[in-house]
Amino acid sequence: MEKQEDFRACSVARTLRVLGDKWLFLILREAFFGVKNYDDFQAKLGIATNVLSGRLKTLVENGVLKREQDPADGRKVTYRLTEKGVDLYPIVLALMRWGDRWLADESGPPLILHHKPCGERLEPVTCCKACGGEVLAQDIRYEEAGGKPRGPDGRGT
Repeated sequence: MEKQEDFRACSVARTLRVLGDKWLFLILREAFFGVKNYDDFQAKLGIATNVLSGRLKTLVENGVLKREQDPADGRKVTYRLTEKGVDLYPIVLALMRWGDRWLADESGPPLILHHKPCGERLEPVTCCKACGGEVLAQDIRYEEAGGKPRGPDGRGT
């Protein structure tokens, strides 16, 4: 069910209701770096403990992370990315790419990625699964469920 302020059925709005907070994405970033326990998330992020607890709870409740007993110490818990969580990696890469392009200082991006299979430096791009071409806003048309195709300006194609 859409909220009245959404104006249109939209997966972006639905996603932001779950992940529309900077701390959630910073926790996800650390999870992709291999951080698994509460103390390490807190140390890496410098986040207030009540905020961290709340955001971890949100990620677990929404199936992005799963909470498990730490195999090395049964008194502790670990947080692991679920399949749903791993599917967020392209979003994290897209945010990183945008920040590298528009917010990096004269020394360049703070983190360099390399694609293990080919060994090359990685610049993440979104590509079409069918043709392999880069996805650019001006090359997209959309169709509302049950509606007619539309372009980025909301008009017909």
